[in-house]
Amino acid sequence: MSAWHSDRSPDAPPLAAIVYPNEAYPQAMFQRTVDHCRSRAIRLAGVLQHPACDDPAHRCDVVLEDLISGARTELFERRGKGATGCRLDVAALTDVTVRIEHALQHDPDLLVLNKFGKVEAEGGGLVDPIAAAIDRGIPVIIGVPSRNLAAWRAFAGDLAVEFAPDLSAIAEWLEVACGQRTADQTLLKAS
Repeated sequence: MSAWHSDRSPDAPPLAAIVYPNEAYPQAMFQRTVDHCRSRAIRLAGVLQHPACDDPAHRCDVVLEDLISGARTELFERRGKGATGCRLDVAALTDVTVRIEHALQHDPDLLVLNKFGKVEAEGGGLVDPIAAAIDRGIPVIIGVPSRNLAAWRAFAGDLAVEFAPDLSAIAEWLEVACGQRTADQTLLKAS
């Protein structure tokens, strides 16, 4: 896994992936990253993932929290114990995607996305908001499970840096990526 260092370039890559082992989503790292950004008045858009476990003996569902409104959206259909196959609620994911794209119109300093999952690896889901953020000059941080790392690299190319769940390295990237954007926005508003 590569690591970005400030002596490598004066500018941070616009995409940052927190790469993690499959089924070991770094929820605490994302929460700490969001808290870090909020403590520094970095304006956020996107979603924070939370587990939603009614029965610890069964697989956890996922709830996405909108970082602007605080609204929570369940991402998986509840189809009963005997159901098989993909449980992703495509309508819920579409709704979240539309809200994220709308939030980008308010020029946040950073877009936080929970995961580059199977749907994104196939070219759907959150791929369009990522591209829209990059087009607007908004840096993006996203979780990438190791099973989707090849697809992520094909999608992101040389626009991304990869991190293990390590807040100090992520904070360094945030300082450059969001600090530069904040300075650019200040200059734009002053002119």
